[in-house]
Amino acid sequence: MTLAATNAGAATAPDRPMFRVQPGLRPNVHKPTALPTWQFTYTYSGKNYSDQFVGTNPTGGASTTVPVYIIPVKLVKGKKVNADPLAVLSNGRTVVQNTIDSPIFDSTTTYKLGSTTVGTTQYEDAFQRASLWSTVSGKTGYHVLLGTPTVEPEQTLKVGSNGKVATDFGVQVINADINWFDGKIQPMLTKFSIPANALPIFITTQAYLTSGGCCIGGYHSYTGTQAYSMFTYIQKAGTFSQDVSALSHEVGEWLDDPETNNNSPCGIYEVGDPLETTTNYGDFPYAVNGFTYHLQDLAMPGYFGAPLSTSVNSWYTFQDYAFTRVCENGS
Repeated sequence: MTLAATNAGAATAPDRPMFRVQPGLRPNVHKPTALPTWQFTYTYSGKNYSDQFVGTNPTGGASTTVPVYIIPVKLVKGKKVNADPLAVLSNGRTVVQNTIDSPIFDSTTTYKLGSTTVGTTQYEDAFQRASLWSTVSGKTGYHVLLGTPTVEPEQTLKVGSNGKVATDFGVQVINADINWFDGKIQPMLTKFSIPANALPIFITTQAYLTSGGCCIGGYHSYTGTQAYSMFTYIQKAGTFSQDVSALSHEVGEWLDDPETNNNSPCGIYEVGDPLETTTNYGDFPYAVNGFTYHLQDLAMPGYFGAPLSTSVNSWYTFQDYAFTRVCENGS
């Protein structure tokens, strides 16, 4: 979701899983970016669409690796919630290390979709290869990969009147206003001299952001020169934003809309949002490095009106969710 999610914690509204596109600078036309990008074009119902994807045009068969910077953000509100991404979990690793060990960065999982193997690679790369399979199947060297993360020093934010301690989805968490949070983390991009060709990822844990209601698991945004994202790592299995589920959602959306201004017949080109309300929040288990992670299904180009033949098996989604038409569950 781009920075624009709903929030957890409103007493009058039930918890609702949400992601968001954060407004920031959203130009009407694509501006140059240091990220390697290319234009994915198609026609639907007589209208032409052109969307900016990270990487290179797959017709060239090139591999792209994007540098990644992880910024752990500890939220503090009272003393009852362990919202520290550097706290050690039951498996002996921190939230940050569990994230780095996940299929988002680990490249040892083989992804077989139906009878077709799209690669032994990272999750988002497998998704993008599957999305563009009509071309990529003949260009085996094509990849869009995330580099080994550089982990910056943990940052601590004290949540005041803009948040509270709450119980959402059966988990005691900190709620914090999304606009307050975004205003605090954007200066960190400059503080750590994050290069514009990289993906900065801010990690929180045991927390949900809010925007008039709960609960926002993550968002991605664009400053005008820098694309960035955040997600929350919930430590309870089976709940919304469990482990790296929200990260899989947000990285997929950054991959296909780095400047948050792509368009489609469904509205903005949000590949994660149509699946977030499906069974188990759209999550599927992957066992890697001694831990079972949960990664969210993502919509492929046919869902947004491109020819279904663009993607592997002419599927609408990476996990073959039972959609039968374009924009079936909104965006």
